[in-house]
Amino acid sequence: MFDFHPSLVLDETTPSGEVGSLPETAPNDQPLFDAYSQAVVDVVDRVGPAVVRVETPPDREKRQRGGTGSGVVISPDGLVLTNSHVVQGASAVRLALADTRTVKARVLGDDPHTDLALLRVVDDVSLPAAKLGNSKGLRRGQLVVAIGNPLGFESTVTAGVVSALGRSLRSYSGRLIDDVIQTDAALNPGNSGGPLVSSRGEVIGINTAVIAGAQGICFAVASNTASHVVSEIVRHGRVRRAFIGVAGQTVPLPRRLALALGLKQAFGVAIASLEPDSPAAKAGLQTGNIVLALDGEPVTGADDLVRLLSGALIDVATSFTVIAGSVLKQVVVLPAERLEGRSEEQRK
Repeated sequence: MFDFHPSLVLDETTPSGEVGSLPETAPNDQPLFDAYSQAVVDVVDRVGPAVVRVETPPDREKRQRGGTGSGVVISPDGLVLTNSHVVQGASAVRLALADTRTVKARVLGDDPHTDLALLRVVDDVSLPAAKLGNSKGLRRGQLVVAIGNPLGFESTVTAGVVSALGRSLRSYSGRLIDDVIQTDAALNPGNSGGPLVSSRGEVIGINTAVIAGAQGICFAVASNTASHVVSEIVRHGRVRRAFIGVAGQTVPLPRRLALALGLKQAFGVAIASLEPDSPAAKAGLQTGNIVLALDGEPVTGADDLVRLLSGALIDVATSFTVIAGSVLKQVVVLPAERLEGRSEEQRK
């Protein structure tokens, strides 16, 4: 029903002789809402069958309670991505499929530093799989859909937008996860490990965390990070990272020294200690040196140094720009592979 506004209707006998006109009607937004709804439905139809519930058994020896989370099948032969904190160090898990079947899976590899784990279904079954997309192509405001099993409610769908890109998030191991996607698609406990999906039906993130007490602030590990982790685990059984054998801390650069050396950055990483016979010690780095850059990439904090020491630098001559005393110098280090169990806080 329309409201009547006399001032908006002209008398039939206007001076111009024109017939009176009716007010313009409001634009019809129904097609837009229908298109939005259809986009979400299409995404769920394509990716929903590939989403699984991950169940971990209790472990009395490790004093770990069993738990549940979500995962997504990324290959028909049974590769499944989930969160590291969902599998909780278990070697075997059970997966509840969208078609109500239950299958067993083993943990191929677990990377707490990115909060990702890769599973392999051990039963001889063919599974619907989702495609990992390119998270670098994301834009703020883009529609995304999250699918998972929050609080035991299976195959739950929520939708939202990409709120921000390039966030950093502290993993359960204490290491900083880079290139994290922030979204307002509602997530709850149980969504962990499930996919964040673009309107094209591609997995562009693995849901991992929410901010307690906040609304609409949720995070997903980018699909490009996940692709790298999957590749490393399939090839090596683990994610390889470089190790040079130093303990460092973020320090501000003395202003006079920075001016004298023509430096633009305000912070670096001071070497607090070196491990004997480590790559750093063999290269000539010393306690008190301040690391400024690694192969030309600025190092303004300890997290930068951890991030840049990737597996690609193992056994590769790498140039470190450091301040030694009051002199700027280049030191070439040959990083080794970081062994599991080394503390990220103490050994880079």
